[in-house]
Amino acid sequence: MNSLKRKGNYGIDAPFIPLSYALIGLVLLISSIVLIYQSHIWAFWLLVYSLFLLTCAFFFLHTSMKGKFEIWENIFSNLNIPENSKILDMGCGHGTVLIMAAKQLGKEGQAVGIDLWRKVDQSGNDRKATEKNAEIENVADKIVLHTADMMDLPFQDNIYDYVFSSLAIHNIKNKQGREKAVREAFRVLKPGGTLVIVDIVRTKEYLNVLKDLSAANVSHTLAGWKGWWTGPWMPTHIIVAKKSK
Repeated sequence: MNSLKRKGNYGIDAPFIPLSYALIGLVLLISSIVLIYQSHIWAFWLLVYSLFLLTCAFFFLHTSMKGKFEIWENIFSNLNIPENSKILDMGCGHGTVLIMAAKQLGKEGQAVGIDLWRKVDQSGNDRKATEKNAEIENVADKIVLHTADMMDLPFQDNIYDYVFSSLAIHNIKNKQGREKAVREAFRVLKPGGTLVIVDIVRTKEYLNVLKDLSAANVSHTLAGWKGWWTGPWMPTHIIVAKKSK
């Protein structure tokens, strides 16, 4: 699926962050220009800082609205998902990854998405918005949605060929909860199945859990500048692991 052909509305991740950077940056930019005009030389540093904040806002919005789609396109191109696969997306939001996954599937495949639909995590986050996106993208017949917590998945063991989580697990506030979410993802994964976690922080915790679970073929890479959330100090991490047969 080419990101340029997206038809749905997928919202903005953590919308208050880029909004804050942009508003503060604009206020400081205007203030610095006024102060420089009044011959306050030190205001050049204020100008530099305002441009820094605006650049952070730009990178955040670019990654949220375009970069993350390209990152997942690359992931899917490397997975070669069989059309009859059963897929789970933990923290599906508007369906960014869920819908891209569903487009890999045939009539026998199924993509299941779970979320708590919190708007603080994604602008306009709502189950109906995800359902609408699925209809617009013509994959509604392949998608099933559940309102559920990724720390306590309402599914049996060993039923999914692929489990995905994109920029979601870090939203769990405590370490024990994040580790439980990774364990839950691994629990519902079939032996021989693949887990993909894309996130921005706490990835060492996830890797430690996967090591404890004896996951196979574990890889950890960075997504590059397309995954910068404000800048290179906040990159997007990609973890891929398999469940031993």
